[in-house]
Amino acid sequence: MDLFLLQNGIPTALGLGVLAIITAVILAVKIRAADAGTALMKEVAAAIEEGAKAYLRRQIMTISAIAVVLFILIFFFKGSATALGFLIGASCSLLAGYIGMRVAVIANVRTAQAATIGAQPALRVAFNGGAVTGLLVVGLALLAVGGFYLTADFVFGDPTHKKTLDALVGLALGSSLISVFARLGGGIYTKAADVGADLVGKIEQNLDEDDPRNPATIADNVGDNVGDCAGMAADVFETFAVSLIGSVLVAAFTAPGHAEYIVFPFMLCGLSVIASVLGILFINVGNLKPSSALLAGVALSAIIAGILFLPLSWTLFPTEWLSVYVPTLVGLAMTFITVIITNYYTATEFAPVRKIAQASETGHATNIIAGLAVGLHATLLPVFFIGLSIVVSYYSHGLYGVAVAVVSMLSLSGIIISLDAFGPITDNAGGLAVMSKLPKEVRKITDELDAIGNTMKAVTKGYAIASAGLAALVLFSSYVNELRSHRLLEDPNAIPINFSLEDPTILIGLFIGGVLPFLFVAYTMDAVGKAAGAVVREVRRQLAAKPGILTGTDKPEYGTCVDIVTKAALGEMIFPALLPLIAVLLVASVPSLAGHFFPSLGLTAVQGATALGGVLVGTIITGLFVAISLTSSGGAWDNAKKFIEEGNYGGKGSVAHAAAVTGDTVGDPYKDTSGPAINPMIKVVNIVAILIIPLFF
Repeated sequence: MDLFLLQNGIPTALGLGVLAIITAVILAVKIRAADAGTALMKEVAAAIEEGAKAYLRRQIMTISAIAVVLFILIFFFKGSATALGFLIGASCSLLAGYIGMRVAVIANVRTAQAATIGAQPALRVAFNGGAVTGLLVVGLALLAVGGFYLTADFVFGDPTHKKTLDALVGLALGSSLISVFARLGGGIYTKAADVGADLVGKIEQNLDEDDPRNPATIADNVGDNVGDCAGMAADVFETFAVSLIGSVLVAAFTAPGHAEYIVFPFMLCGLSVIASVLGILFINVGNLKPSSALLAGVALSAIIAGILFLPLSWTLFPTEWLSVYVPTLVGLAMTFITVIITNYYTATEFAPVRKIAQASETGHATNIIAGLAVGLHATLLPVFFIGLSIVVSYYSHGLYGVAVAVVSMLSLSGIIISLDAFGPITDNAGGLAVMSKLPKEVRKITDELDAIGNTMKAVTKGYAIASAGLAALVLFSSYVNELRSHRLLEDPNAIPINFSLEDPTILIGLFIGGVLPFLFVAYTMDAVGKAAGAVVREVRRQLAAKPGILTGTDKPEYGTCVDIVTKAALGEMIFPALLPLIAVLLVASVPSLAGHFFPSLGLTAVQGATALGGVLVGTIITGLFVAISLTSSGGAWDNAKKFIEEGNYGGKGSVAHAAAVTGDTVGDPYKDTSGPAINPMIKVVNIVAILIIPLFF
């Protein structure tokens, strides 16, 4: 075993995290130096930027107030180490969201201007904007987790690493909880504005997408930045950080005292920075058509990462290198498999989207039925491959093998998230092209890139959800092992806690956990519906009060719609975001409280602990299915509309187009609010369960 790598592996990984940040800064400087277009383009872009900044300021204030309360509670019940970890995780997640928004509002107007030259220049500007977000967030997550791990022992004076592990769990909770808020708040904002703008603008007034006469159009474009960019960036930080922390927890209880088990996942993430940077470079210098270029860049990054992981495996694990190398390949393969599957169900080139478009010819209802069916069909293959990857990884190196597969899969987040942010940037560029009165040829280019971006957004959501399924298994196993360890510490002669389906408390927990994602989705969909309704009423009011808006003689009051969706998003996000936290605490506490007040029932805290195990499994299973179904349906509906707008099945203004617009508006909260937010919600349930284990004893 290489002693130098063992001692310096984590600092080396942190150095590669710095490389990611430096590369992101170079790309950001390059984007800022690009032409920002005409004075009118800059004026519209400034309005979008101001709306996004105003919303994020209010969101940060709202979330920070809740975070302070939670920080105090964690400090009181769990101690300073966990509370400090929570604070760092929450702060970094908020920072990641702000970075995502700032990069997007710089890149959108420059993408629109680049589209006046051609598709390739626009592709590069939009993709590089996404790459800035991807690399900055990955670098930030690697530095936060790795730096905190290296310094925590010294700060807390903890040679046993117990406080360090508690602090890492706190960091995971902070990042996950803030991610839920960011995903929900931004998702409610963007989809309420989008749905409201489409229902009145497209269906009632027959206006084009982003027509400046639509009073909701600025709010719609602001939403792309605060939902798809800021919310996504916070989500990615959380997913990356929690998966890395999960691997550290697994290493701590499966191979205590073996530093190589800790170093390995950090180095996987570090080496993948190199692979991601090379993939990003390939997309910038290549000349393939946009969709092929993006997918080829991901494939190249995965191949390079697989090559780099081989010498790392045999250096750190000379006698069992194959058993840890195979899970790294499984994780990389899952990345590409997820991309391929989601691309099939959401891209305009393939049968599912075209079936929805064809079904639109017979009306709104058949469009909705076809879209729902696509989402349900889309669950089979991802779940099959998730199960296969668990089997291969587990039988290669036990639970640690599964943890390695998760880290390997998420290690390519730098380039994968570049694809996600590419979508809203091109969407905003299209809006800027219309509002700035650029030639229709420019909008044609941005629409083509936007259709690819819709697929890429669906791809990255599928990627995050699939990784959440694997990561949640790792977190559940951490919960079980921590629970049994505390049980033995309390009473060495106690009967070990088992999770048997013959135990009714487990079954009850499974039912409660299974229903949580459905309740979560119900509240978030209600929130979008109510806010969108308010936008519709406001747009109708303005058009009735000022008929000159439609003729161009009056100017819409854009700020009113922005204010409506801002207040709605901030007000409606709080309860669903706290729902997983409340559910875990209730399930954990009710049996012991019932046993205290009604001793004849024979209930104890142990029943709460076992029921909670059922909750975790139930949430993972149904959450995975619901999230994949929602994001796939939403992406397919959106691209079916764009496929018709390209001139198929009657084109714009046809019966099929009107039905497709309805499908798109239904799919908006599916793919950009409820579906993506399930990912951090699953993690919150698992992490809170791990944190409260000592309370059972």
